[in-house]
Amino acid sequence: MAQTSLLIHKSKSNIANVLSSRLVIPILLAPALIILIGVFFIPMMLMFIQSLIDEQSNFTLANYLVFFQEPFYWGVLWQTIKISSFTVLCALILSYPVAMFMAGSTGKIRAIVTFLVLLPHLVSVVIRNFGWTIILNERGLINTFLLEIGIINQPLQLMYNELGTVIGLVDSFVAYMILAIATSLYTINPSFYKAGAIMGANRLRCFFSITLPLSLPGVYSGIVLVFSLSMSAFVTPTLLGGTSVKVMPTLTYQQIMFTLNWPLGAAISFVLLASTILLVSTFTKLTETKRYKEVFKS
Repeated sequence: MAQTSLLIHKSKSNIANVLSSRLVIPILLAPALIILIGVFFIPMMLMFIQSLIDEQSNFTLANYLVFFQEPFYWGVLWQTIKISSFTVLCALILSYPVAMFMAGSTGKIRAIVTFLVLLPHLVSVVIRNFGWTIILNERGLINTFLLEIGIINQPLQLMYNELGTVIGLVDSFVAYMILAIATSLYTINPSFYKAGAIMGANRLRCFFSITLPLSLPGVYSGIVLVFSLSMSAFVTPTLLGGTSVKVMPTLTYQQIMFTLNWPLGAAISFVLLASTILLVSTFTKLTETKRYKEVFKS
């Protein structure tokens, strides 16, 4: 009888332990899920509903048809994609050497470089853009220096155009590219380079045969991060691009705040979201094929 009671007690204890272990993860995730649903999912759904109604609160797709039928909006979308693509390219070119230096450095030097890379992000993006204004404007540091040494006769237009916007965006997002690439480079086994040297490969051959292929997951992650952030950037195109640079986020803001056309503004924002998801998904699908498929599995 005592053994039966003991077995029943152990069974109940085991059941309680299983239930408690299964409830741990939902309990830990609950606060984050509540915040995510409250501040992201519900507002997004409300904006999506807003994009599907007209002034009489009737269901309609007219707001999306306005966007797709008007060449001006297509031009704004194309300019947004173009600026984001140039930002990714410039960030990649600037980031890879820094990431390689970090991967080849000692722990102390690596920590210092990581701190320097992240240091600008301790300052507001608005303040950083005002700093670029001082550097890039017609009487800024660059134009003043070039005029003084006689390279140019009149100031260069370095801001209030796509160039200034790309410079500001690269400054804002280059850290993401550096850290993404460096993370992949850290995982490369140094013995690969020794094996390459034994086989007679020089540094350039080792780079193209070992470093570059094994760092591609980090490169692709950085490209996706920088491109997505650039597509949705608002402050930098507004301050450094001015009125001459039209991108989707500023167009959404103008429709909502200036013309008070909330349905069209909401529709434009969801076109931007859908375009970003489509482009990122297509890029990811194209990169995870054939030659580097095994790299992504590892």
